Amino acid sequence: MIKTPYLLFLGDAPDPLAAKVAQGIKDWRPDFAIGQLRMEGCRADMGLPDMTLAEAREAGAQTLVIGVANRGGVISAAWKKVLVAALEEGFDLASGLHNLLRDEPDLKAVAEACGRSLHDVRIPSVKYPIANGVRRSGKRCLAVGTDCSVGKMYTALCMERDMIARGMKASFRATGQTGILITGDGVPLDAVIADFMAGSVEWLTPDNDPDHWDLIEGQGSLFHVSYSGVTLALIHGGQPDALILSHEPTRAHMRGLPDYKLPSLETLRDTALALARVANPACQVVGVSVNTAALSDEEARACCAGIEARIGLPTVDPFRHGAGRLVDALAEV
Repeated sequence: MIKTPYLLFLGDAPDPLAAKVAQGIKDWRPDFAIGQLRMEGCRADMGLPDMTLAEAREAGAQTLVIGVANRGGVISAAWKKVLVAALEEGFDLASGLHNLLRDEPDLKAVAEACGRSLHDVRIPSVKYPIANGVRRSGKRCLAVGTDCSVGKMYTALCMERDMIARGMKASFRATGQTGILITGDGVPLDAVIADFMAGSVEWLTPDNDPDHWDLIEGQGSLFHVSYSGVTLALIHGGQPDALILSHEPTRAHMRGLPDYKLPSLETLRDTALALARVANPACQVVGVSVNTAALSDEEARACCAGIEARIGLPTVDPFRHGAGRLVDALAEV
């Protein structure tokens, strides 16, 4: 088990979105987040106390968590000095990067010498099956996005929180490093061999009570040429009964792809629904989740109202204004 509480390492993150792992932990497990450690040039800020390694250890932090999700998931040479120092200071390390801590000889040697642990949460721990497409009992909801990093995980977590408060049966199913660090369990989907991705989602969302909802953490986007494969695995392996469309309205282009524009919500709706009905012909699109973090409250409400009038589905920012209307929509499924 990863020891808590955490010191969140933001490194030299070029923007707040690059530190989405840290942001997710801070928002959903604030009791785990004692402080943050930023390097020179870091442009992310979780609003937590900036701490040195020594200060964080004095405050009780047990694990330094790499809170950055950079393109390619690599450990830079600049970070390495901090990570080595953290091990020597008495921290364990935890990371969700593709570049594994255990594959770095210097980190592994220092960890062994200091008696510390290296936690790579992006390592599949189960031998997943190939998907068989057999229909499962229970119900499932999946958020699909016009782009990456538009709030799909937050949508599922907000809906789970609302449903549990109502006494409904609901489980958030983590499929990425942030979700796994928040919940302590899940499938690191983008590290699963391609032939087994859909099967791992079937494994993650097994038969359940007829009135139980699995809220599956979305990944990537069908329209993002770098990460569309993981999205399709979620759609087919998850066999969702309900889809939530997720969108960030201020994006000028796909994240990391300046030559690609975002699709319209209508295009996302029609494309995702057609693909979902391959595995579940009864699937419905039930609502729209909008990440309005870059908007004022007045702008956010106007944006949601405009999308709702255009699309004809309940449209909210579930983190800012509550997920109640999205949960209400599931009652009609």
